[in-house]
Amino acid sequence: MKRVLLVILSAILLASCSLIPPQPPAPVTPAEPEQKTEPPAKPLEKVPQPPKIPSISWNSIIQPLIEQLAKAQGVEAGKVLLVDTVKNNTNGSLRTLQATDAITDMVSKTQVFQIVPKKQVYYARQTLGLSSEDSLSLRSKSIGLARYLNADYVLYSVVSGNNEQRKIEMQLMLVKTGEILWSGSGDID
Repeated sequence: MKRVLLVILSAILLASCSLIPPQPPAPVTPAEPEQKTEPPAKPLEKVPQPPKIPSISWNSIIQPLIEQLAKAQGVEAGKVLLVDTVKNNTNGSLRTLQATDAITDMVSKTQVFQIVPKKQVYYARQTLGLSSEDSLSLRSKSIGLARYLNADYVLYSVVSGNNEQRKIEMQLMLVKTGEILWSGSGDID
């Protein structure tokens, strides 16, 4: 009996919901867009010029060092050499790729070494997970890259000092042992 009574009450309740007259929709009045006022134009400020990196004559700095390197004791002609990217340990900007290219060109002119091609170095860096901008700051990383490339020697170069007085230091290392066969340095004007 309770069930029947519950069903009847539910039916009445549901029927009463449909008896409520529908409400008319709320009136809509169109709104006018706000007028945006632009701030007055300011005069353009001049963009400051970035500091100019002075041009360095790498060939004149590197040539005497490469001549010493070619005559170094313990260096075997015809062996494979990796010219590592020049490191910048100064407090300023330095175009290290230009320096690296100048070293590579000078060494190739001596015809003492076979130089690892740039593309091969690039692909080896990618394979080892090193970006092209990574300046392998450790000698051990340079030797590891040289071993991967089957080079016999690594030419490791670092520019140090400050903007007023900079110096390039170069070291020729034997890849098998890490022994430094030759070392030289020169001032950068």
